[in-house]
Amino acid sequence: MIPTEEQAKQLWEKYGLPEKKREHVALVARVAIFLATKVKSQKPARRRGRSKVKIDEKLLIAGALLHDIDKNVPKLPGERHPDAGVRILREEGMGEVADIVKTHSVHAILDPMIAPKTWEEKLLFFADKMVKQEVIGVDARFKQWNEEHLPPEELALLARAYPKVKDLEAEILRFIGMEPWEALLKIQASLLV
Repeated sequence: MIPTEEQAKQLWEKYGLPEKKREHVALVARVAIFLATKVKSQKPARRRGRSKVKIDEKLLIAGALLHDIDKNVPKLPGERHPDAGVRILREEGMGEVADIVKTHSVHAILDPMIAPKTWEEKLLFFADKMVKQEVIGVDARFKQWNEEHLPPEELALLARAYPKVKDLEAEILRFIGMEPWEALLKIQASLLV
């Protein structure tokens, strides 16, 4: 089952998603849809036999709205973010949403088994890394994390993930024909409408 926006918001209530996280996930959804629209509008590469890109926008929005659903939920032994969220979504009968949520965390990009592969996964991952409470971009987001006085192992994880996140950013932006600064400005402008 892929929940509607209203159903996703009911889950925010059920699992006590904090207000700041609600703002974050709603903004991630808006950025992800902006990017999906740009990706889908690209002309097919006829020489390579590719057809127009298909993106399940309902799944992308649901994943964006629910990717941090576990932020206020006790974790089971061995769980870390987003493991509890994936568990919750599966228990709620939302396996498809759980599948893309499991690929959105920074550590996921380092694991070939759960790194983002589909357009929905890639766009959710990228949009999440561009957004805090406002759209700030990947570089600023990583700078913030590095200034949060995290444990050394978390800082090491960020350092290993950063080049792969930048590769994903380059892949998406090259596909839609934008530079990072241009995408940031266009996304910010789209939010003013």
